[in-house]
Amino acid sequence: MKTSDFAGRTVHVVGGSLGIGLAIAKRAAGLGAHVVVFARRREPLEQAAAEISAVRKTATQKVANRQLDVVDPLQVSRVMEAAVTELGCPDVLVNCAGGAQPRRFEDISFAQFDQTMRLNVYGTWNVVQALLPHMKARGGYIVNTSSLAGLMGVFGYTDYCASKFALVGFSEALRSELKPYGIAVSVLCPPDTDTPGLESENATKPEETRAIAATAKVMSADAVAAALFRGMAKRRFLIIPGAEGKVAALAKRLFPGLVERTMDRTIRAVAKRRARG
Repeated sequence: MKTSDFAGRTVHVVGGSLGIGLAIAKRAAGLGAHVVVFARRREPLEQAAAEISAVRKTATQKVANRQLDVVDPLQVSRVMEAAVTELGCPDVLVNCAGGAQPRRFEDISFAQFDQTMRLNVYGTWNVVQALLPHMKARGGYIVNTSSLAGLMGVFGYTDYCASKFALVGFSEALRSELKPYGIAVSVLCPPDTDTPGLESENATKPEETRAIAATAKVMSADAVAAALFRGMAKRRFLIIPGAEGKVAALAKRLFPGLVERTMDRTIRAVAKRRARG
C-alpha cells in the first residue's frame, strides 16, 4: 500500500494512544487518512487525538478515539461494531496493543503469563475477529505487531516471547486465508523502541536482560512507524525496522548457533560479575 493510497482511507489503530501506535496514527493522518485510535485509558486517548488532529493533511479528515479493553471479546465486538457504523469500516487495521513485564521464568506467575497472552495474543485475535466480516467485503490491510522477540528467544522474556512468536504464526496463517478477499497481512517486528512501554519494562528486567539489550540501539517510535509504511508499500509480510534488527533476524535464521553463543557469552559475563560481588 503506497503512501499516496492513504488519502481518504480509514485507518484504525488499536493501542494508538502512546508509543509506536501513536506514531503510526500520526503518520497516517499526515498522509490524509481518517484515523480512529483505540486504547483503555481516556486521558491518553484524548491527548493522542489532539496530536493526531494537529498533523492532519486537511481539515476535513476525521480523527476519533474510543476506549477499548482488547482482552474483553464482548466489549471489542460492541465497540468495533459501533465504530464501523459511525466512522466506517477500516481500510487499514493496525494492532499495536500489548505489553511486557520481563522477569526470570521462575518469577513469572501464572497470572502474569495469562495476562500477557490475553493482551498480546487474544487481544489481537479479538479485534481481527470483530472487524474481519466488515473488511472481507471490500479488502484492506491488517498489520499485527509482534517484536524482534517474536523471532528469537530472549532471556527474561519467556511469556512475552511465547505471545509474540504466536502472533507471527497467527499472522502467517491469516495471510494465507485472506488473500482471496484482497486483504494483505503484515507483521511488524520492532526492536527495543523508545516508548513508555520500554520504560516500564526496564523496572523489572533481570540484569542479564539488561546486558543483552545494551548491545543494541534503541529506535524511536517515529522511525519504526516510517519503516512500517515503507514495508507496507512493498507488501512485505515481515517488517523489521532498522538495520540492526534486520541483521539480527537474518543471523538468527542462518546462524542460530552463533546468536545463541553471543547471548550466552553476555549472560555468563553477568554471572561472573555477580559472583565477584
